[in-house]
Amino acid sequence: MDFFELVRYLSKKAKLFVLYWRRIIFAKDHFKVPLLTKLKANIFGGYLGDQWMLYDLDMKKRKEYLSEFDWYRSRYINEPFDYMLNNKIIATEVLGRYVRMPEIFLINSKGVISDFSGAVLEADEAVARVREIKDVFIKPYGKGKGNGVHHITYSDGAFYKDDTPITAQDLAALFERHKDWYLSETVKQHPYADLLYDKTVNTIRIITLRDPKTKRFKVFFAVQRIGTSQTIPVDNGSQGGLVCNIDLETGRLSHGRRLHDREVYEVHPDSGTRFADVVIPDWAAFKEEILALAQRFPYLHFIAWDVIKMPDGKNCVIEANTSSGVNIVQLWGGQRHGELGDFYRAHGVIK
Repeated sequence: MDFFELVRYLSKKAKLFVLYWRRIIFAKDHFKVPLLTKLKANIFGGYLGDQWMLYDLDMKKRKEYLSEFDWYRSRYINEPFDYMLNNKIIATEVLGRYVRMPEIFLINSKGVISDFSGAVLEADEAVARVREIKDVFIKPYGKGKGNGVHHITYSDGAFYKDDTPITAQDLAALFERHKDWYLSETVKQHPYADLLYDKTVNTIRIITLRDPKTKRFKVFFAVQRIGTSQTIPVDNGSQGGLVCNIDLETGRLSHGRRLHDREVYEVHPDSGTRFADVVIPDWAAFKEEILALAQRFPYLHFIAWDVIKMPDGKNCVIEANTSSGVNIVQLWGGQRHGELGDFYRAHGVIK
């Protein structure tokens, strides 16, 4: 190991140490986790207190599950190319050559708002752009889990943020207050997704990986993410949204689960739709398209795609991620000795 490799190795270890304390030891728990249980979860394997409760773990059963810290270590599997997907602007520029992605209208980089023609805008001019476009999402370009995402619309002479009226001055202040956002197109979803819940954009999280044994790409896992009245405008499980496992052969949805409780949801709590009655339209073709897309990036061994099926049946990739939280996978069983655990093991993430 030369000097620069040593520096990179130590830098990675330092980041993981900080993440352990910031995202595990001091993480907010959604379950009522007793202090001793939380400490046991954190210390013995790097589990969140929430994970210990969600999976109903004990000291023996924990050996069946991947932990939050295992997930953080997995984020380096795609290096040195992982940064491409970690930045949503760069990812859109690259992936957009091969697949439909939401158009990006404006970006605020370090307080400078501009479009892709090179024009620099003041906050009130950005508000005027929204008035013209009428329906956009504002998103941070370096965050995840639905944090900082808002749906901005203009209708009948008024602006709305997540269906709540706001003034033009309030919107301009929002644009000025945050320095790392972009405005993107709102993509209309297929009627099947509206049937699930029509107040949020409901994405399919589908994971492709390169099989360590065959060296070929495959579809490993898929869930339908579904928002609720509590998560508007996003569908993220980390925000309290529902997830249904998708049968990889048929495209049929399972019952719903949440990351913040242990309930089983047979129907959507707001729309009343029975999940088991829903089948993703043209599922076989959908899988083939995403798998073919993954094969265009042979240097990325793991990609978690967030995809919307549009009304015309075509697919739009909202974003692609260099890792995926283990929680949504393990809602249906521990993976430490399953396919995901074997994949992590092959890449040195776990032993």
